[in-house]
Amino acid sequence: MGDQPAPIVVVGAGAAGLVAALFAARVGSRVIVVERTRDGGRKILISGGGRCNILPAAVQAERFVTASSRHSLRNILRSWPLEEQIRFFERELGMRLVLETESGKWFPETHRARDVRDGLLGRLRESGVEVRFGASVTDAIPAADPPGRWTVALEHGQVIAAAAVVLATGGLSVPTTGSDGTGLRIARDLGHTVSPTYPALAPLRADPPVHAHLAGVSLTVTIRAPGRRPRFETHGGFLFTHRGYSGPAVLDASHLATRSAGAAPSERQALLVQWTPWRRERWDRELRDGRGGVASFVARHMPARLAEQLTGETGIPAGLTLAQLDRGARSALIARLAEYPLPWSGSEGYRKAEVTGGGVALGEVDPVTMESRRQPGIFLCGEILDAFGPIGGHNFLWAWTTGRAAGLGAAARVSGSSTGVGDPPEFPGG
Repeated sequence: MGDQPAPIVVVGAGAAGLVAALFAARVGSRVIVVERTRDGGRKILISGGGRCNILPAAVQAERFVTASSRHSLRNILRSWPLEEQIRFFERELGMRLVLETESGKWFPETHRARDVRDGLLGRLRESGVEVRFGASVTDAIPAADPPGRWTVALEHGQVIAAAAVVLATGGLSVPTTGSDGTGLRIARDLGHTVSPTYPALAPLRADPPVHAHLAGVSLTVTIRAPGRRPRFETHGGFLFTHRGYSGPAVLDASHLATRSAGAAPSERQALLVQWTPWRRERWDRELRDGRGGVASFVARHMPARLAEQLTGETGIPAGLTLAQLDRGARSALIARLAEYPLPWSGSEGYRKAEVTGGGVALGEVDPVTMESRRQPGIFLCGEILDAFGPIGGHNFLWAWTTGRAAGLGAAARVSGSSTGVGDPPEFPGG
């Protein structure tokens, strides 16, 4: 075994790491994947309620959040077009994908996240990749001899001599899946700029939980964040919980609340909820022209329990009719129907966050190969980087895209060839 070439070591067997390892191996590199959990791919397993919304229907680069260069972000996203990713999963894993037009997400036809995780692991083994589960990396250190190589340190004093290292460790979100921030710490120790991290795509809390009695009520809403430049608006599902609020629309807006949670009350980001497709002007017209009781009229357009809550907050008596609704009460009700200030106090934190905001600055990695501009031989991909997208497959797309680029980039460096993200290997069908 001593005459084997030094491997590319991929740290982390999540979505980005699995794809990085597969692409590196398929162009002939020796690859070792080191994963601290016993099975890997745990975020894949829990995604989409176990169904794995593997990709979005369309790439919305403008909705990605980053404190880094948006030019770098766009270049990275363009490097592996969505249509090519769909073909990869269908051909490489033999897995037909189906588009749910209502949700705007691609799913495996089986609707089983485990099929995606197990399919990728199976392809790794077929490609000769060595996967070490239950092994925790503690550091990555430049080797003194030979120069340009790396020493990957594991717990209990074990080390691996590496030709290149791919950091695909994830961030801090959902720590039960193995995310513990190790990769961020290693990147920082190696001199990278790490934008402050925070839980993103997380349910919001209300303290006190003023709407706990509405737990279980769900509907489709629009949420806006006044004062934001560029303008922020998201549309999707909303769910009342015993502790606060969840659902895709809330998760998409949560980073704005989280990042301002420590500010003075007057500076905290307001989130305004439009409960129905109707804006102020439409509600004003309908309430003027409508007939019958106020509460019953509002309840025709949203869940009855929510309608009762909103009319009650306005101080409208239960039996009041639309004809009896005066101008002041109508204006107050319209404000609650079309621009309701969500009384959030914080988020559920990393425990429930789907991704980590912040991370390694995009300007410090080559957007073509994902190689560090500060430490040649180190490649970074996935959630460790300073970018995340909205709910609906965008963060898997980011993981697949950056993982592929890092795997090909590492393989090109080790082999000394020009193979890169623009020159992918042809995979046989499944």
